[in-house]
Amino acid sequence: MSSAGPGVARRKYIPASAAILIAMARVDFAALTEPHRAELLAYCYRMLGSVHEAEDLVQETMLRAWQARERYDERRASIRTWLYRIATNACLTALEGKARRPLPSGLGAPSTAPGAPLRPAFEVPWLQPFPDARLGDPADQAVRRDSMRLALIAAMQTLPPRQRAVWVLREVLAFRAAEVAGLLNTSVASVNSALQRARAGLSVAALEDVAPSGDPAARRTVEAYVRAFEAADVDALVELLTHDAVLEMPPVPLWYRGRDDYAAFIRRVFAMRGVGWRMVPTGANGQPAVAAYAPDPAGGHRLHTLQVFTVAGGRISRTVVFQDPAVFAAFDLPTAV
Repeated sequence: MSSAGPGVARRKYIPASAAILIAMARVDFAALTEPHRAELLAYCYRMLGSVHEAEDLVQETMLRAWQARERYDERRASIRTWLYRIATNACLTALEGKARRPLPSGLGAPSTAPGAPLRPAFEVPWLQPFPDARLGDPADQAVRRDSMRLALIAAMQTLPPRQRAVWVLREVLAFRAAEVAGLLNTSVASVNSALQRARAGLSVAALEDVAPSGDPAARRTVEAYVRAFEAADVDALVELLTHDAVLEMPPVPLWYRGRDDYAAFIRRVFAMRGVGWRMVPTGANGQPAVAAYAPDPAGGHRLHTLQVFTVAGGRISRTVVFQDPAVFAAFDLPTAV
C-alpha cells in the first residue's frame, strides 16, 4: 500500500521499455525537424518583424508538430511543407489584432530639428533587426539575406498578414502556387491574386538592390565610417553618405534625411556622450552592422547602440540605430568592452 496521503499526487508509472520508445521517437522527430529550424525562424521573423516573437512561434510550431506527429502523412506533403503549414497558421493567429512593427521613417515626415528632444516611444512595437549569425546553412544564406533587408521587412509589415505569407512563400521560399493554396487552405486563384496585391504593395525602395554585408566595397565603406566615427571626424563621416542619407533610431520616433541634418545629429551625439567611441563589426538582416560602445566616465566603454547600414553605390544611404536591450540580447552583445 502506498504511503502517500490523499493530498499527494501519485507519479504516473511508465515502464522502462515505453520510456525508451518515447525517447527514441523524440530523437527521430528532432532529426526530421531540427534541420528546418533556422529557416522557420527567418520565416516567422519576416512575418512578425520580431526575433523574440519568431523564436516563440518556432517553439510553438515544433510543439504542435510533435503533438500531431502521428497524423503526419509523408505521402501528402514533405516534412518541410508540413512544418511551414503549422508555422504559417501559428503566425497568422499571432498577428490577429496586432499593430504592424514600423521603423520611425514609416510613421511620418523627417524631422528638421536635429536638436529635438529624444523621447523614446516605448508604446510602439518597433521593428527589430535579425542577427546574420542565425541565418543557418551558409548555402542558403545569400537568398535569405537578400529577402531579410530591413527596408523590405519594414515594407512587408504594411501588407495584410495573408498577403505577407503568400509573398514570402512564393517569392522567397519558391513554393508552388498549389502548395501555398494547400498551406493556407484556399484556392490557387486566391493565392495568385494575393501575390499580385502584395507585389503592388511593396515599394520600389524596399525591392532595390543594396550591397550585402560581405560585399568588399560595402565593407570598406563601413570600415571608413567606423574610423571616422571613432575619431569623431564628422566631416570625413559625411563624405561617406549619399546626399539624401537617412538616420533613424528606434525607440526614438525621430528620423532625419540629408547629410546636413545627419551631421548635425552626430555632432550632438558626441557633445552628449563624448568622443573616443569603440565600434565592433557584426551583421544584421544581410547588411553591414556595428555594435557601438560609448566611453564610460568610470572607464572602458559601455554598449550604447546597434547600428545597421544600407550601402548602395559605395556610400551609406541609411543608418538604423537600435537602442533596445531586447535587440542587444538577440545579438548576444557584451555590455562593455
